[in-house]
Amino acid sequence: MKCPFCNKENTKVIDSRPAEDNNSIRRRRQCDACGKRFTTYEKVESIPLIVIKKDNNREPYDRQKIEKGILRSCHKRPVSAEQMTTLVDEIETQIFNMEAKEIPSSAIGEIVMNKLKDVDEVAYVRFASVYREFKDANTFINEIKVFLDGTNTKS
Repeated sequence: MKCPFCNKENTKVIDSRPAEDNNSIRRRRQCDACGKRFTTYEKVESIPLIVIKKDNNREPYDRQKIEKGILRSCHKRPVSAEQMTTLVDEIETQIFNMEAKEIPSSAIGEIVMNKLKDVDEVAYVRFASVYREFKDANTFINEIKVFLDGTNTKS
């Protein structure tokens, strides 16, 4: 394992335990060259998931795309990095629990929106505005009305 700080390959595991999700192993490592510590996660490799895009093109599933969308939506919002990581983990678990070999990007977008709705209302609307390609302010207002109606019926 290469050190992310100095790129040397001599690192050693100093602690190993199940991660919080119990689906991976968390390893604390230390670089023999620079002495810095970092964490890695080890997961079972599964069959690659293919995402079907809006234009019907297919591409391999990429966790980083979800991370980037969440990060953009939560920018300058009171959502911690830990909350965002947990959110992405939950989304990914839900996607893989579907046990499908191919999944439409629209299904992933809906999962992300449902998870964001519970974390931060503004982040939810931000994500929805990009994902649903809002064309004008009325579309924005309609989405907020739908959101507010959904939260008012929960009470």
